[in-house]
Amino acid sequence: MEPEHVDVLIVGAGLSGIGAACHLRADSPGKSFAILESRAASGGTWDLFRYPGIRSDSDMFTLGYAFKPWTEAKAIADGPSILRYIRETAAEHDVEERIRYNHRVVRAEWSSQEARWTVTAARTDSDEQVTLTCDFLFGCTGYYRYDEGYSPRFPGSERFTGEVVHPQHWPEDLDYAGKRVVVIGSGATAVTLIPSMADRAAHVTMLQRSPSYVMSLPAKDPIADFLRRLLPAKAAYPIVRWKNVALSSTLFQLSRRAPGFVKKLIRKGVQRQLPEGYAVDTHFAPTYDPWDQRLCLVPDGDLFKAIRSGRASVVTDRIETFTESGIRLASGGELEADVIVTATGLNLLLLGGMSIAVDGREIDLSKTVGYKGMMFSGVPNLAVTIGYTNASWTLKGDLAAEYVCRLVNHMEATGNNVVTPLAPDPSLPTEPFIDLASGYVLRSIDDLPRQGMRAPWRLHQNYALDVVMLKRGALEDDGIRFTRGGEAAARVAAQAAPPDQLVV
Repeated sequence: MEPEHVDVLIVGAGLSGIGAACHLRADSPGKSFAILESRAASGGTWDLFRYPGIRSDSDMFTLGYAFKPWTEAKAIADGPSILRYIRETAAEHDVEERIRYNHRVVRAEWSSQEARWTVTAARTDSDEQVTLTCDFLFGCTGYYRYDEGYSPRFPGSERFTGEVVHPQHWPEDLDYAGKRVVVIGSGATAVTLIPSMADRAAHVTMLQRSPSYVMSLPAKDPIADFLRRLLPAKAAYPIVRWKNVALSSTLFQLSRRAPGFVKKLIRKGVQRQLPEGYAVDTHFAPTYDPWDQRLCLVPDGDLFKAIRSGRASVVTDRIETFTESGIRLASGGELEADVIVTATGLNLLLLGGMSIAVDGREIDLSKTVGYKGMMFSGVPNLAVTIGYTNASWTLKGDLAAEYVCRLVNHMEATGNNVVTPLAPDPSLPTEPFIDLASGYVLRSIDDLPRQGMRAPWRLHQNYALDVVMLKRGALEDDGIRFTRGGEAAARVAAQAAPPDQLVV
């Protein structure tokens, strides 16, 4: 029996996958598609994470889809609101019926002769395996492991008699009311948890090895509220979206060109919201420059309010060992705890961990070079959504989906059915694919593809440039080849990006 065939197969039914399906509906209406989702529900990150206070770390006018205005009051939205928005979008665009739940993609094999992918998925609710074929494979799986977060081995952790929880696997029945809580970490998850738990806990301590940059942002956007009173939602939304893009891009560029100035700016903002004499330089002055790691945003300064009230505190120190009743610090101090939350980060994982083969050759993505930040040298008819590190994920997600639609439409119009990215000249140097010094990136940097020094092999962290390149730019350039399936396509795939010629 022949496996089911679709024109485009989307992997992942989260924010990116639902958006990709909506773009296919609108921009490539004649193309058939299906979505394979490993979990039993849609929403991705926003269904998986259930910890207290889960919220966006970007404003919803840029984290929302370009084609569906965000109409709720809060610009920094809570997780349930974002999940509801994603599912409303799927329902409005008749996407829900295309999702196959409990299908975890384990392998994809490309045949140049047949010009198609054969994709194998394991049913997570049974022992069954399912096979589908597709002309184009679109990975919308995010870039971290859903089944486990990063949990370093802490000495003495087995001695602790309280509860240890990772935010990625938050127990529904965890009762922390009136208890002493220590949150290990200083990233976006930690700064979200602290004020949320402080309302019910006896006290919450954020224990960090080193500080992060933390900025307060209004939970509501006053300019957006003003424009929405004057204009229809569809008219106000793009104006606010571009306004917020411009602000975040300006801050990023300023951080790169005048890091000292931005450091002082952020420090002053923090100092204004903390008690007089607070040790700002100890707890909120990182040693790295702004945007070497992602900034942490706190709506209406809720973290600082919790600290001012005495319900929360920050300790900057190293862990010597867990004890029966808490944590002993390298400085000799001790933190007593009933609950310890290890907000210690993610494990990166491209394409949900599926293995890939092209014409019988196993593909190691770390040996490839990225093309336009979404395709890989020598891997035909495959694209992924990888959002911005310095702006909202969906800004890039929308552009990636639009670009895939342009590709499949272009192939149909020109009589081609294979598109293969090429690597840059092997004598040219390459760089890591993601330019961040965050721990979760550095731990996995050797497993990620590389990027070139210039377009189209450069991963821009610039929305305006990507609009020009992905939405308006030429589809045919020096970095890509369009062919018909068969020997010519096989030769292009085999010759692209020889691993031993990459210059690091």
